[in-house]
Amino acid sequence: MSWSWTLYRYLARQFLVGFGIVFAAFCFLSFSIDIVGLFNETAGKHVPTAVVVGMTFLQLPDLSFKLLPFAVLLGAVFAFVRLSRSQELIAVRAAGVSAWNILVPPLSVAIALGLVGVVAFTPFSSMLLARYSELEARYLKDQPSQLAVSRNGLWLRQGHFAQQSVIHALRVADQGVRLDDVIIFLYGASDIFAGRIDAQSATLEPGNWSLSNAWVSGADGRPVHHARYDLATTLTPARIQESFASPETMSFWALPGFIQTAQQAGFSASRYKLYFDMLLVLPAMLAAMVFMAASFSLRLARLGGMGRVVLYSALAGFGIYFFSDVTQALGISGILPIPLAAAAPASVAILLGMTLVFHQEDG
Repeated sequence: MSWSWTLYRYLARQFLVGFGIVFAAFCFLSFSIDIVGLFNETAGKHVPTAVVVGMTFLQLPDLSFKLLPFAVLLGAVFAFVRLSRSQELIAVRAAGVSAWNILVPPLSVAIALGLVGVVAFTPFSSMLLARYSELEARYLKDQPSQLAVSRNGLWLRQGHFAQQSVIHALRVADQGVRLDDVIIFLYGASDIFAGRIDAQSATLEPGNWSLSNAWVSGADGRPVHHARYDLATTLTPARIQESFASPETMSFWALPGFIQTAQQAGFSASRYKLYFDMLLVLPAMLAAMVFMAASFSLRLARLGGMGRVVLYSALAGFGIYFFSDVTQALGISGILPIPLAAAAPASVAILLGMTLVFHQEDG
């Protein structure tokens, strides 16, 4: 038993070393590519260099988290190939240790990495990505509108630097096209208060909000009633949906509350449900990557060397990534149930990897 634990610790350490090397390389490549892309995007916009570099660092944790399955896949390949080339795997197999026992330490470490990534790393990465999104909207997109949903209703800001309006509605219908119990605060340049509008409802039409039963008051506070009042806007239904923060800007712990609040406010939360379910199955996805790596790298001699192993593993990883994108699109569109869309890639990868390992072990 003590020998087994010694072996398991050694295999786990080898996997961690391989994963660490690959993950560090991915982070360096991501940073290099992202900073070059940001400098190209900000060319001619007079964005300070320090801001561009800071934005790159703010986005790096989220990018590295997305690359986690690939890092586990190639890290496991790296570890297994090293053990094969040093004849250590052959010695272990000759001692009567099955491939399943060899996979126990990497699988345990991969699942632990997934759990830590979901419950501890996503709060950190989402906080930094939210700050990155603010800087991106300010310096790159010149985004004129921002939307927030809370238990007290919807808050929406629209306009530009010379004139802005902040819209609050207690209820929302038709994905933000119709608002009920509306209060609109009007501001001029330098955020100077310019008036207020209280309306029974607001309907988004091309180029304006159509307000019914509206009381309009200026800075002096004197209200004037209008059966119908039009407020100019550049918003469209698509832009209202785009004003939502991306799911990646929310931590694992904040997502359930936001999903419930968005649904109560009348918005679809399919993207957020799918992202939350994908976080739940991330440990299983990382375990699947270990199975896929083992199915190729444990029979290094038959495949013809490390080059082919890395090629086959990379192709398998990209195949799973493509399949995951397809199931996500089907889940968001409602063709597949969201839990199935989230779990299908990991399930298929695990079954395929286990089948290949079974074939190698028994056939």
